Amino acid sequence: MISTMPLPPRPEVAVFIAASLDGFIARADGGLDWLLKAQAAAPTGEDFGYAEFMGGVDALVMGRKTFDSVLGFDPWPYAGTPVHVMTRQPRLAVPAARQADVRVCRQTPAELLAALAADGARRVYLDGGELIQACLRDDLVDRLTITTVPVLIGQGRRLWGPLLGDQAWRLQSVRHWDCGFVQTCHVRRRPADEIHPLPSAP
Repeated sequence: MISTMPLPPRPEVAVFIAASLDGFIARADGGLDWLLKAQAAAPTGEDFGYAEFMGGVDALVMGRKTFDSVLGFDPWPYAGTPVHVMTRQPRLAVPAARQADVRVCRQTPAELLAALAADGARRVYLDGGELIQACLRDDLVDRLTITTVPVLIGQGRRLWGPLLGDQAWRLQSVRHWDCGFVQTCHVRRRPADEIHPLPSAP
């Protein structure tokens, strides 16, 4: 029997991430040196659409390992955007300089997304390999923007993981740059009865 209960509202969940040619998003220790080296060969000022993407984001949800990796970034790349760090650790130390912007969360992803929707968030940026995999398994991701970097690193933290079943996606756009970066954007194909309504704009 098919349930007629309405689905709980949630924001659009968007992934915007770089991956090596062999599908890794970081080295095993979280290192991003391979990505920074490749970015150094890009045209000056080129951000591969990042600023435009962030301009439409109401909140960022990331995993704890990703938070550990980005803590040392200077300047802080998420200024003005609330950051929610998902962790199962009983304690997670947030530096004093970030405590006004960072919230530690221990809900499930679905619970956190529902809470963000209740607060008026319309689009959430999802970051972190394990968290992205978990949300893909739970069919909570609506948009995938992946910038493939032309380098093989052999091993590290993978972007993709097991799913509970096949998922259909639609290619929305493809961009490429002379430095070899290729960016694809896919959106999730969903039947009309599976669409999660977004909160009304204020």
